[in-house]
Amino acid sequence: MSLSTAVRGFVAVIFSISVTQGQTDWGVNYNSAEICALKGSRVDMSSTFNYPLSVNGLNTIVEQMFWYKKLVNEEPVDLRTDSQYAGRVRYRCSEKSCTLSITDLTESDSALYKFRFITNQPGGSFTGQTGVRLSVTGLQLQHKKTSSCIIKSCTWSTMECRSSCAPQHSSYIWYQNGKNIEKPNPYSDYIYSAFSFSCALKGYEDLSSPTECVPSGPCTSLTYAERSICAFIGSSVTISSTYSSKDNYVKGPEFWFRQRETTTQPEDLRRDPRYTSRARLNMRNKGRSTLTIENLTESDSGEYRFKSGGKSDEWTNTFPGTILIVTDPDIEVQVIWSPSGPKLICHSSCLRPGPSSFEWYKNREKLHNENLFLYEGVVDGDDNHFCVYDGYRSPSVYAPTVPKVSMSNSGDVIKDSSMSLKCSSDAHPPAACSWYKTNQKLVNKKELDFGSIQPSDSGEYHCMAENELGRTVSKAVVINVKYHPRNPSVSVSSSGEIVEGSSVTLTCSSDANPAATYTWYKGTQRLSREQKGLLQLTSISYNDRGNYYCRSENPHGWTNSTLLYLDVQYAPKLPSVSVNSSGGIKEGSSVTLLCSSDANPAANYTWYREDEDSPRAHGQTFIIDNFRPEHSGSYYCEAENTRGLHKSASYLTTIAGSWNSAAIGVSAFSILTLVVLAVFFCMRRSKRFKHHSQEGVTSANTEQINMGPVHNTPSDAEERPIEPEEDRDYSLITSIQSQQEAVYSNISRITPQTEKVEEEDCFDYSVITFDHIAGTRYEEKGNESMTVYSTVNKKDVTT
Repeated sequence: MSLSTAVRGFVAVIFSISVTQGQTDWGVNYNSAEICALKGSRVDMSSTFNYPLSVNGLNTIVEQMFWYKKLVNEEPVDLRTDSQYAGRVRYRCSEKSCTLSITDLTESDSALYKFRFITNQPGGSFTGQTGVRLSVTGLQLQHKKTSSCIIKSCTWSTMECRSSCAPQHSSYIWYQNGKNIEKPNPYSDYIYSAFSFSCALKGYEDLSSPTECVPSGPCTSLTYAERSICAFIGSSVTISSTYSSKDNYVKGPEFWFRQRETTTQPEDLRRDPRYTSRARLNMRNKGRSTLTIENLTESDSGEYRFKSGGKSDEWTNTFPGTILIVTDPDIEVQVIWSPSGPKLICHSSCLRPGPSSFEWYKNREKLHNENLFLYEGVVDGDDNHFCVYDGYRSPSVYAPTVPKVSMSNSGDVIKDSSMSLKCSSDAHPPAACSWYKTNQKLVNKKELDFGSIQPSDSGEYHCMAENELGRTVSKAVVINVKYHPRNPSVSVSSSGEIVEGSSVTLTCSSDANPAATYTWYKGTQRLSREQKGLLQLTSISYNDRGNYYCRSENPHGWTNSTLLYLDVQYAPKLPSVSVNSSGGIKEGSSVTLLCSSDANPAANYTWYREDEDSPRAHGQTFIIDNFRPEHSGSYYCEAENTRGLHKSASYLTTIAGSWNSAAIGVSAFSILTLVVLAVFFCMRRSKRFKHHSQEGVTSANTEQINMGPVHNTPSDAEERPIEPEEDRDYSLITSIQSQQEAVYSNISRITPQTEKVEEEDCFDYSVITFDHIAGTRYEEKGNESMTVYSTVNKKDVTT
């Protein structure tokens, strides 16, 4: 039989069903409703429980879990704080389950056990009211019937091994004077001498019944004080037994031996080299023997038995002895929650049964009035407590110190990189850590991991360390995630239309860390570079229109914004007029005048003829079909939009004609003659007014008229007399080679100021010039066409 089997012992589940008690979200489930266990064995009671993950947005956290069997002041008492269970109770709890283990069961352990858990929710505690019913009983040997045999020394006896926990059809083992005998249950036999009998369930031989003498009277018997015992490595242990013989005199050797699987004949432990210097036998008290082993090692764990008597009354080596378990010292102070505050217990899985002596220390000072396993004083989390049991000291318990936060990387925290925050605090019991961002709880972990950190993770973080004695909070640590500019946006200060001459500010903004530097571009032209991202255009002009964008840049990269087209509205610029007429303007032809002007919004066009108020046409083109002489004249267009109006220069339209070379010659002769006459009369005038006081003469009231084609000939010029007595008109004749080479006359009449002259009038003759205008020449019968314009200035002189 293994040591673990021997320690655990027999447990019979009398009634096992899955029992759930509670509401839909809150509840406790017991795996067994009733359990029956043998005295000296170990029992495990398991429960699972449910609770809502959150209530009204508050995540549920289980703060306390414990088993109890009694109430004090209507409050459940944690089983670990009950002195009856000192050193015999242990919990194994997880997130939603908890198992209670009780060792070395006694009949007083029979009770109803319940599980309770407490959460952080208001009123969020729950108890499984059905509980688990534990019954503890031992095996009993019942001597049912005894009758005498024919032979006087013979007795017919019937015995039965019984237990309320043993299932039906169980197999039993019988011991006679400690010797294993194979007999049924009940067992009947002829007994010729008084013997000691005991029984046990097969497989649980260490939980045998007490021995009885059959028939009643003196017999050889042996009883061990403890069926199992625990001790620490390096300590000493005492194993004891009581024995008797039927004649109150023990014959033969008495010694202790260690039962091993290979043991065939018992060997006195004192002769074993491994125990020679460490094992002592004490036989001072009659009928009582004790074995003391010092300086225990883990290899000393095993079963120890006592051997006594001679052949007639020998107690054999098959009867189970005392099991010794040697383990490391596991003294610890457990912190137990209670409604009145935390409780401290000095716990070890190796506490010995019966009264024990404990020592308690507070801040390294011994408390002389505290000598129980339960510390009865007030527990302050700022204090340091530890206990001492059997010379072995427990670790101290205390509340968490202020946590320290460490970061996995020391440099800049770059977007999409991985990093972690670690929370550490000195505490015992070990502190549970939880992380917060500002005041929002994130996780219940010592380490906060960021697999791919994002700008949204920037902020202040702190951790909280908490155990059963208190809680502390770390200083805040700031995470500042650096990243290149992203999503640059461009905005215009003006919400409406942008008009030429106004002031406009373009603003570039971008999400970046550290802050970005901005560079403005118009097309491919770089404009400015500065921190605020502003581009100010004062007195904006139409030349400022176009596509703009900004570049947002920091040490981690750059990004360009989308294009922004800046639309500047302005009044029409000076319109230009062009003509489209194939082969020149001829009578009957079609003439198209085109007006164009740079304007935003696009201009509307209106055509006028000079000296007329009514428009001739609307639109960018003005078409004159079947051109006739009366269509000749000066035309202009007006370009207008919502921002203003601009008028073009006049454009002159005429019908094209042609002269021959002779006409040109005659015209030239006439012009030269007029020039000579004009010079002569001017010289004469200068002499005439030589003795007179001079007065300024101004010219004014010039009238321009359009003349039709001039068909002057040389003979006409010669035949026309010069009459000084009358007003005469002399012409300024300009020879112009134009594109259409038509002949027009512009005559300006000048009315000068008058002055008194004693004898005769003076005539002012104008200068005659020839202007050659660049254009397309047209050939007609081998002669050049010529357009002649004439201006005649006449001055009236009053004498």
